[in-house]
Amino acid sequence: MASPYLLVGLGNPGPKYAGNRHNIGFRVIDALAEGAAFREKFRGHTAKGQVGGEDAVFLKPMTFMNLSGESVRPAMQFYKVPLERVVVVHDELDLEEGTLRLKLGGGTAGHNGLKSMVQHCGGNGFIRLRYGIGRPRGGPTASYVLSDFSADERISLSDNIERATKIIADVLRLGVSDAMNRHNRR
Repeated sequence: MASPYLLVGLGNPGPKYAGNRHNIGFRVIDALAEGAAFREKFRGHTAKGQVGGEDAVFLKPMTFMNLSGESVRPAMQFYKVPLERVVVVHDELDLEEGTLRLKLGGGTAGHNGLKSMVQHCGGNGFIRLRYGIGRPRGGPTASYVLSDFSADERISLSDNIERATKIIADVLRLGVSDAMNRHNRR
């Protein structure tokens, strides 16, 4: 029997960060796991369910972004999930706001949550769904990612989150290569 997929949303815990750009991973996981009962485990919030006809474990690390790998690694070990069956949803400065791109492996582009994942989880061979938030127009990047989506951005947010859930379902149903071919078109 194949191990489940581990679907990880990166973000920061607590109401202070709930609407932040940096927490888009949590929001996508919440949409994927709609109706699932989350519980505290692996220094995160976890739930089980199905996505795209495949068994899935949902994980929102509660370690703060920079320590995400410290939550993901024990979940991988407990459920015997190999790195190639880990799907991570995260914010991406290098993509225009609302752009969604799948990626397998690669660098971290300075994203501290991804750095922690690579450090603790056995490398960079996990699947990523990069959710574009664009770059700030002046001002420090750290305060930008920790700020809430603008009113204009919030208009399309629920549609973008729905698209993200469909992309992840296709990853699980079709495999990452076919899903990339289908969804990464420009």
